[in-house]
Amino acid sequence: MKGFVIKPNNCLNRETPAFCHDSYEGGGKWRTPGTIENLICTLKNDITPYPQYVLDAATARLSAILAEDLPQIMRIIRKAGLQTLRVCVVARSKHEEHYTFNQKLFRNTIQQAVRSLDGFEDGTHDIIRHTDTKTTHLERRGNGGNGRMPYPGITKETCTISNNVCGKCILLIDDLYTNTVNIDEDAIQALYDSGAKFVIFYSIGNTIYRGN
Repeated sequence: MKGFVIKPNNCLNRETPAFCHDSYEGGGKWRTPGTIENLICTLKNDITPYPQYVLDAATARLSAILAEDLPQIMRIIRKAGLQTLRVCVVARSKHEEHYTFNQKLFRNTIQQAVRSLDGFEDGTHDIIRHTDTKTTHLERRGNGGNGRMPYPGITKETCTISNNVCGKCILLIDDLYTNTVNIDEDAIQALYDSGAKFVIFYSIGNTIYRGN
């Protein structure tokens, strides 16, 4: 697991401590089984539908990653005096009913992991998309579908956010963090605007740029 800091920008008004399991390099690595890139692509399950045995293997690997990383995050926050984290998940880009059960495996696997670990509260359904936005990783090829690309306030305008986040310390999880997209920054800000006490971010992959 690696730590980093999400910087303030026009979508987020404060620095946010963040963690990721590994770097995400892109460059076609999503086609290579066993890579983080392939895991994230498989769990999205929206380019080519994957057979059930492939999805089962992906969810098992995600479960193992969460079982490794989330207790580490808990040990860190307890050293800072916090005792519990409510776990929320960044909503996918389209409205909730757009996705099949097998396209919700990322969130469902997180929910199962959270329920089995000490110190975590299940808030995996605290952020629910009700209005379509562009699917950013498909928009590069013109296949992003309905809605708009990320803009400041998109989470509050296109999602329902539960009152259960109010006053809570939140661990917000996404599959992939990319610092040029701003959907995660906007979701963090939306949680603060909805009364969250403190937000930590975690993603499975963190996009790195070649040549940087």
